Amino acid sequence: MTPLPEGPRPSRRRRPRARTRRRLVIVVRADPVICGHSGEARNLAEAALVRGFSEVKIVTWPVERLLEAGLPLKPLESVQPYSDGIEVERPEPVGDYRVPDGRYLSGLVGRLVELFTDGVPTVAMSLYLSPHTLAVSEAVRVAHETGLPVNVTTIAEAVGSDVTNVVRSCVEHEQFGAAAQVLTAFLGSDVPVAVSEYTRELVVSSAEAIDARHGTRFADRCRERVAISYPAINTRDYLDLDPATTAAVLHARGLTKGSYVLYLSRLAAAKGVDDLIAGFAASPAAAGKTLVIAGNGPQAGELRRLAAVSDAADRIRFLDDVSDDEKPGLMAGCAAFVLPSKPRPEFVETFGIALVEKMLAGGGPVITCDTGGIGEAVGDTALIVPTEDPQAIADALDEALRMPDLEREVMELAARDHARQFDRLAVFDRLVARLPSPEVVALGAF
Repeated sequence: MTPLPEGPRPSRRRRPRARTRRRLVIVVRADPVICGHSGEARNLAEAALVRGFSEVKIVTWPVERLLEAGLPLKPLESVQPYSDGIEVERPEPVGDYRVPDGRYLSGLVGRLVELFTDGVPTVAMSLYLSPHTLAVSEAVRVAHETGLPVNVTTIAEAVGSDVTNVVRSCVEHEQFGAAAQVLTAFLGSDVPVAVSEYTRELVVSSAEAIDARHGTRFADRCRERVAISYPAINTRDYLDLDPATTAAVLHARGLTKGSYVLYLSRLAAAKGVDDLIAGFAASPAAAGKTLVIAGNGPQAGELRRLAAVSDAADRIRFLDDVSDDEKPGLMAGCAAFVLPSKPRPEFVETFGIALVEKMLAGGGPVITCDTGGIGEAVGDTALIVPTEDPQAIADALDEALRMPDLEREVMELAARDHARQFDRLAVFDRLVARLPSPEVVALGAF
């Protein structure tokens, strides 16, 4: 896999920044990773340009490290370019092969220290508490220790899996020190936020469990300080789509409007695609439709094998090369969109960015499960089914595909209206308004 085109490698030499008045530094698990929060970081960067920020940097991991980690990646050629004024940096690892993970983390922290000490007022925001908030916290500490002028304000966003997987795991396995480290870094940020009310409550309940066992007071501080900041979505990418463009996208894939049921997200056990395959095969109303499963992930091979032995095997298609440009058209053209996410020890859907994108694009009804933060994402505008219930999915497909046109249109308009609140400019403005000082003019995000 070839690296993303990012222009010349930035110089590490310290330069005067007198003409730079506002900077956004985003440190994130960025493209080409298939992750809603990599898209959220992109949207925060683009919103910063619209709001007059003169310099935006995305500081992220080298592509080879993403590959080594086994993360699901988009084809590099399908990734949309960033706007002029947004620069992507992928710091090189530091040290030798004996400390493989530490090498990359040192490179990341080191670059942040350079940005925090070059004289430009900066806000550093981390998505994912571990390792990203920990890295920002360490970089701020080191920056102050240099004796150089430092003007940094920090925002830490708990996105969910860092709590469901890391913090909760620490609680279950009696790893008090690791849990205390993550929560201390989170609460040590100037503005700690959670990506949904569900995520906030998950943080608080995890903190309560730690407090009960060790006599600490993390939970009270979380209740007092942690606010909600929903993911930032570029609504313009999905609203008022050109019907001709949508038709061209579908034609290129051998599809027509309303001819298919769509799943578009990561292929992982917690997403419930196995239940969708069974439910689709059991739905009489779906007998004339195709099930399009778009995405990639750790369960891709297993799901392909499951689909191959399904009664609907000849009507199930997998797409693992969907570009950012194709997504809105595929969503707008589907007869129904299904994301039957279910809670798993390693992951709980703490919002549902793909659901909101689909609601903005239009098309047939959304069918999903009220698990995690999904209810906050969809409101009362979706067909809700129980988790791990293929027959309920089949029944919901029957309802959605047989729905009268007027009812479908009313549902579509209500969904779009609910989803508009997550527009990236509105989210960005609310987030910046939480900063302790209006003089701070740069935002950094993991």
